[in-house]
Amino acid sequence: MTRRQGDDEEDAEAPMSQHFGSPDGAHKSEYRRTLFKLGASFKLGASFFLFGLINNVLYVIILSAALDLVPPSTPKGIIAFCNIFPALVAKLGWPYLLKGRIHYVRRLIGCTAISVGGMLVVALFDTLYMRLLGICFASFSSGLGELTFLQLSTRYHPPTVAGHSVGYFASGTGGAGLVGAFLWWELRGLGVRLGVGLSSILPFVIPIAYFFILPRPDRFAPELAYDDEADGEPLAASYTRLPNEADQDDSVVMTESEATVTAPIALSIEDKWRLAKPMLTKYMLPLFCVYLFEYTINQGIAPTLVYPVPGPDKHWLMSKIIKSIRDYYPLWQLVYQTSVFLSRSSITLGLPALPGRLLSAPAIVQGFILTTLAFESAVGIFGDEHEGVSFALVFLLISVEGICGGLAYVNVFYRINQEKHDAPGADAERAKQEREFKIGSIGLADSSGILMASLLAVPTEIELCRAQVARGKLFCESL
Repeated sequence: MTRRQGDDEEDAEAPMSQHFGSPDGAHKSEYRRTLFKLGASFKLGASFFLFGLINNVLYVIILSAALDLVPPSTPKGIIAFCNIFPALVAKLGWPYLLKGRIHYVRRLIGCTAISVGGMLVVALFDTLYMRLLGICFASFSSGLGELTFLQLSTRYHPPTVAGHSVGYFASGTGGAGLVGAFLWWELRGLGVRLGVGLSSILPFVIPIAYFFILPRPDRFAPELAYDDEADGEPLAASYTRLPNEADQDDSVVMTESEATVTAPIALSIEDKWRLAKPMLTKYMLPLFCVYLFEYTINQGIAPTLVYPVPGPDKHWLMSKIIKSIRDYYPLWQLVYQTSVFLSRSSITLGLPALPGRLLSAPAIVQGFILTTLAFESAVGIFGDEHEGVSFALVFLLISVEGICGGLAYVNVFYRINQEKHDAPGADAERAKQEREFKIGSIGLADSSGILMASLLAVPTEIELCRAQVARGKLFCESL
């Protein structure tokens, strides 16, 4: 039989259609499921990125605006103290002291209201004490918000989806550092009242993202290892656990929500200590040291790293950036926040997570950077006549500081979210609360490190300034 050329073309097109054409039947169903998962994953990442970005951006704006919020004679470490102690209270009180289920909607609405109110107090009042009060409100909201979003990530399964959430949240917090520092760099010319007042509208993005962008956990239900109902919140996955072999003869399958009504579960203090104890040296200590070192640098050393205003004849590029000695501190914050953003996005960008044995490495590097920058501030490694070389050294060290801090943050929370849990069986609610507590309890470490750094930053800044004045460098006195 003679075959026509057209028949050959049809036979050749058939397999190509199967691989590259529009799917049909089983292929079409699988194609739709793939697109559905991709869409849900994109929305999940976008939501958690926005959560991290908006939750932390006000915190960074306040730190970047420290020089403008208080009189020159007030140590900037006081701003850091008021910006972290309320957050520490939130991170200590909610996971360690409160019991039972988390009501995410109530938390997020409350955080938004407190955050907006705090920034308005800072903007509308000129007295130091009222501005510190407003900073405390914004700090409490930021601490509780960070805790809540990290706990929210544990509602998504399998661990790859939870890690996806944490990675984008960490990237958003890093982006908050960059956006916040850049925003204040641009807004500081408007003054505190208008600049901070405009910033107070940002928290409204959080409820918008939560209600209209964030996918429900049941979007990933085919990958769930067990029932993970979310206590009736709009975000919750409301479905019934599939029966196992032991349930085959049962005529009714009880949902988790029905079971918890008659037998509510809440972790005891003993349960929480049992969960927290193994994490003290593995996760908390490295994170505490990283934040202690880097915030001592940012609040106690960086304000004293000032040099003469560069002239265009000797330092053309520096003269485009630095217009007065008050520009150095916001610039160091911008450099730091940029490197933090890049390193906190490492998981999102597909880079491998740090091995568990290397989680302490960023803290060791941070200690070296702190020592070097303190020596540069007090003595001047290259002398006062080589400010260009000193500027380059400080720029490099602060960049590495930010990279180490970002890597420590994202890898610690990513590792916790990837830890395996025993199959919960009938105790799905207990397993859910344990996951939420474990990731929420770590926040105590970084907040404690920042608080300790704020206490050290005040005498550190004063003593470094005295050392500079003693050798004839008087710039720090005019800040």
